[in-house]
Amino acid sequence: MSTTHAPPPQTALKPRRRGALVLRPEGSVQEVSHQFEDQDQQNESYLVGMWAFLVTEIMFFGGLFFAYTIYRTRFADTFRVASQELDWKLGFLNTLILLTSSLSMAFAVRNAQLARKGATLRCLAITLACAFGFLGVKSVEYTTKWNHHLVPGASFHFSSHHAAKGEGHVASVGQAAEGESAAAGVGEHAGEAVNQQQAQLFFGIYFATTGLHAVHIIIGIGLMLALGGLITFNSPAVRDYMPIEMVGLYWHFVDIVWIFLYPLLYLIHPVA
Repeated sequence: MSTTHAPPPQTALKPRRRGALVLRPEGSVQEVSHQFEDQDQQNESYLVGMWAFLVTEIMFFGGLFFAYTIYRTRFADTFRVASQELDWKLGFLNTLILLTSSLSMAFAVRNAQLARKGATLRCLAITLACAFGFLGVKSVEYTTKWNHHLVPGASFHFSSHHAAKGEGHVASVGQAAEGESAAAGVGEHAGEAVNQQQAQLFFGIYFATTGLHAVHIIIGIGLMLALGGLITFNSPAVRDYMPIEMVGLYWHFVDIVWIFLYPLLYLIHPVA
């Protein structure tokens, strides 16, 4: 005689306690604003709007890159010598910092899509720490340029003694015959007068591009602080992952800009 088992009674879902997770996972039903027909149209509008903004940012930085290209071509020797005043090691450190921040931001977006509130906040905190670290390193660089009178203006004065010193070090570790030839080249180069206006132009472009980039870093910090506060206090504005994804796109763009700035400004090959 067969027996039938009654299905287990369904337990009622417990209400979420105060402070519980409010992020909605990817694929769940989101609240659709009245001006949109459905969730897909709303998300597409977010993405199109953000990419349109990023295109304007590309045009904004593009003008500076275009000016750099023109003057780098016209005053190649001066730009090459002036670039030796930049500390490529600090630039490389900032590059590693921003690459780490991009990784943590990508994890923050993914955790937001999976509705992991705690992990999202931790990843945002790591990204914020990297952003502050980048600004700290950049402040050290700016302070050095100020102390060496390399800020464009009335007190600007450029000397190529650092570049000549660096080339002399290369000559000292080479072979004997090559060392004599390189040392002669260094002496000839050190004796040449560096055009102050052209050198000032290089540092003007340096401060304009890196300064504008730093402003975008500061804006990104403000956006991440706002996101963190909204998520912590369960604001309806961040019930889905789209706001975090939009900030993530902005942050990745800022990081990509630095990936171009670093080699263009810091890694100009010294005079052979």
